[in-house]
Amino acid sequence: MADLTTNFIGIKSPNPFWLASAPPTDKEYNVRRAFEAGWGGVVWKTLGSEGPPVVNVNGPRYGAVWGADRRLLGLNNIELITDRPLEVNLREIKSVKRDYKDRALIISLMVPCDEESWKDILKRIEDTEADGVELNFGCPHGMAERGMGSAVGQVPEYIEMVTRWVKQHSRMPCIVKLTPNISDIRKPAEAAKRGGADAVSLINTINSITSVNLDSFAPEPMIDGKGTHGGYCGPAVKPIALNMVAEIARSMETRGLPISGIGGVTTWRDAAEFMALGAGNVQVCTAAMTYGFKIVQEMISGLSQYMDEKGMVSTAELVGRAVPNVTDWQFLNLNAVSKAKIDQDACISCGRCYAACEDTSHQAISMSEDRVFEVMDDECVACNLCVNVCPVEGCITMEELPKGAVDARTGKKVGDYANWTTHPNNPSVAAAE
Repeated sequence: MADLTTNFIGIKSPNPFWLASAPPTDKEYNVRRAFEAGWGGVVWKTLGSEGPPVVNVNGPRYGAVWGADRRLLGLNNIELITDRPLEVNLREIKSVKRDYKDRALIISLMVPCDEESWKDILKRIEDTEADGVELNFGCPHGMAERGMGSAVGQVPEYIEMVTRWVKQHSRMPCIVKLTPNISDIRKPAEAAKRGGADAVSLINTINSITSVNLDSFAPEPMIDGKGTHGGYCGPAVKPIALNMVAEIARSMETRGLPISGIGGVTTWRDAAEFMALGAGNVQVCTAAMTYGFKIVQEMISGLSQYMDEKGMVSTAELVGRAVPNVTDWQFLNLNAVSKAKIDQDACISCGRCYAACEDTSHQAISMSEDRVFEVMDDECVACNLCVNVCPVEGCITMEELPKGAVDARTGKKVGDYANWTTHPNNPSVAAAE
């Protein structure tokens, strides 16, 4: 059977599934329940220094986006870092780690951006026996207004500076948690690497307003008639997170920098995708908040079965497998030609493919009087829209034409175009024609 044991920057855990720093990891009771359920590791909810007290709202803290079936697609939260006393948290962390030595236990930190504050809190957490620290440079609300969180994460020079302080004043492995609220995720990752970070984790939450109450005319969640922006997470952010993980994994400047993947991981397949794009492990929050801690058992069994089917004996064989196949647009093979095909036995004649193609795409699907839908190869550009709107999985597929076959749309043989400069999709070629 596949061995799910992971060794992430020297931190061992029985599987690659960690709980992210968030409400589920705010206290000993929760973390013990998580470990009993099977989670391989936990990042304790962010601790701060003993300065001005952190006070959370005593009202709604979450906004939500749902799918048509009421499935939770995204959560927006306005909760701050832990509001529990530092000493209480440290005592609980030590207690948990003493009883679960085989699990990863990381402490998330966020303190003011000065060396003494970091030096002080690092000194105080050393004897907890935690496995490492995660620097929270990502929180986009509340703490950012105090010059912490994403206010630091958006400035590469600050990331590098604070990371150097942490590495100078602590023996613990250091993970830098990156904010997605930035134009180029590679820049903060490069800064973390220059500062000596052992790894990066991403993505933290996305700055957002999920909805507006059209009776009270205020953003939700609403506190006494007012609302504010918060941090967005959940399945809806996964595509953004995957792209940012891939950008760091394939960049020459950050290649080889260990990555902990975060952002909408709900199933074993989500985790496998993050790992294939370079993540050494994954962190989960919204899925646990939606379905409870035992969801990890499905993730473990699913990933194990997948790896067995692929003949992989360790997670190291999966990590980064897809990175060589991530490229820039101009390097895609424009000689590859596909056409949509409709399985008439599976078709339920709903007409979605026809409506979408006829109204918004290339008028490549015909409809007969008795509602039989067929693809017209001479119009199909293989955009894949019909596949995506079809409610029947596998009913419409994209089939690649073999080299030498004639493309009915262009009249040329597949493979005739030497490169991008001679391809009709090139604007200069199209203009000339």
